[in-house]
Amino acid sequence: MFFIKRKKKQEQEQEEVLTVSRSDRRLLKHVPDPEHVRTQVDRRGQAADAVYTDSAYLDNMRMLSLRYMANFEVIVYARKNQKKTAVKGRAVDISTTGLLVEFGPAAAQRLFVGKKVVIHCDIPPGTMPEGFESKVRLEARAVRSFTREEDGQEKFMLAFEFARPLTQYLQKKRWGYAVYTSSAMLLVSTLFIMLMRTESIIYFKYNILLYLYSLIAAAFLLTRYLFGALYRDVPINPDYTPGVSIIIPCFNEEKWIHRTILSCVNQNYPIDKLEVIVVDDRSTDRSAEQIEKVIQMIHNEAERFKTKERVRMHVLPENGGKRVALVKGVEMAKHDLVVFVDSDSFLEPDAIRHLVQPFQDPKMGGVAGRTDVENKYTNSITKLQTVRYYIAFRIMKAAEAWFDSVTCLSGPLSCYRKDLVLKHAEAWLNQKFLGQPATFGDDRSMTNFILQTHRTSYQDSAICSTIVPSKMSVFLKQQMRWKRSWLRESLRASTFIWKKEPFMALFFYIGLIVPIAAPVIVLYNLCYVPLVHHVFPGTFLMGLLLMAMLMSLAHLLYRRSKLWVFGFIFCLFYEFVLLWQMPVAWVTFWKSTWGTRETPQDVEERLKKEARKQKKNKKGFTLPF
Repeated sequence: MFFIKRKKKQEQEQEEVLTVSRSDRRLLKHVPDPEHVRTQVDRRGQAADAVYTDSAYLDNMRMLSLRYMANFEVIVYARKNQKKTAVKGRAVDISTTGLLVEFGPAAAQRLFVGKKVVIHCDIPPGTMPEGFESKVRLEARAVRSFTREEDGQEKFMLAFEFARPLTQYLQKKRWGYAVYTSSAMLLVSTLFIMLMRTESIIYFKYNILLYLYSLIAAAFLLTRYLFGALYRDVPINPDYTPGVSIIIPCFNEEKWIHRTILSCVNQNYPIDKLEVIVVDDRSTDRSAEQIEKVIQMIHNEAERFKTKERVRMHVLPENGGKRVALVKGVEMAKHDLVVFVDSDSFLEPDAIRHLVQPFQDPKMGGVAGRTDVENKYTNSITKLQTVRYYIAFRIMKAAEAWFDSVTCLSGPLSCYRKDLVLKHAEAWLNQKFLGQPATFGDDRSMTNFILQTHRTSYQDSAICSTIVPSKMSVFLKQQMRWKRSWLRESLRASTFIWKKEPFMALFFYIGLIVPIAAPVIVLYNLCYVPLVHHVFPGTFLMGLLLMAMLMSLAHLLYRRSKLWVFGFIFCLFYEFVLLWQMPVAWVTFWKSTWGTRETPQDVEERLKKEARKQKKNKKGFTLPF
């Protein structure tokens, strides 16, 4: 009991591990300056303002200029491979092009500006973006020095410029090998899966349903990876910058809302084409105070950014739920495109510019951006979700985007035509399923409304990051909520998706059947076959391993990150834990409670449980005489 209490206490006190960029004295450093008082210039002095003919170049330049807060040991060799010349220090911040190191005062006698050295360090996970966690042995040159006092002690600070950027260094040392290895292994895994399904054809007549399921599941999985690999973004058209209104619904999100608002305002997008509306759904914490505070900070940055005209807050008269907050924001919006951003999600500076590009097609009704995990290095639970999120977007949504029929424009970052949202607003707000109000799954629900008459797509270059559950209890509740909304909205979509492109429709119906039937198939292979036929389920387990390999290797191929191994763990966790939420979702998918936050429906459910508990206690109470 002591250890259980201690574990719970540790979970409550756990802090999220985030990659922290070095703060800049300008809050809105990415916003184009209409008066050209300053321009956006990368660290090599090349202007990066309105020339968007090569977005990859600009993204690379931005990556080179970003600095991240650091705290790890660094060993500097004044002469190559001579231990006698080694000086130990501690990294204060790091970028792909250099490192700032803190030394003791004695180091100033051996290290000075202009000195060429060799730096040895191990970049810890979470210090820089995913893929940079690695041991580094790199030549560098001291370019700047200064001293500062900390805790009564004088520290000697020395900035080093790497002989070559970390991106080039890691490409040759580790990233290149990761790409070649993962590509080869993906090919081998795919061929092995096809070989195993040949076995299913040979033995098809002995168990038609089982082997038919195996063939369908394998075809479904492989085609998703195929079309995901073929997917390409809509490139940036520098002349296409439609008006955009960002809507941020907020309910009890005081910890993250300030960062969300800043990321939405700090966009590399014309200021007369972008507005941000924060709608507070009667939060019971300090969210409203935080919103007012950060908006005032933004207003104080500079009048030339016109933030007083395009950044505002609205408080609902009463708690109405996320959909009510979003619809109110859309009604207030002055632009033709509306972007929904969750209150714990953070946009990259070019997210909006990338997100709007598919709307050059007049039949495009909605577009989703890519969502990465922000707190990926907090613990094993968040690492599992990191791989799952990436595959869900870069492979699964990208495959649907090939047919312009993305079935879920996810809540963290999605864009719609304003007139379409208003057209369906009343039906969306009053949606019920089996007599119960549909309070969650708002993103899938709105996507279904849009998808009936318009196209939906995905932009992988429109990136945001979000805070995911780091506690197992919260994670499991979230997954159950998602399964219920997936089942409910998939049943809705099945009534009209057949009107879409035939292959996409087939794609959808198979994707609906496979997860629903999965628990039965797993029970049959892992329990019935061994117990009744006394046959070890080697073929089934091999198939599970290959499925896990596809997920892990795809993550390694695209992200070149050491987290790829968690793809294997996630597949096992899904088969033995998350999969068994599906039967529960079958019989409870009409429920309207969130489970992870105190919505009106959750409060009502909690009060009912407490009343039942009190009633039970009263019935069980007896006098002692």
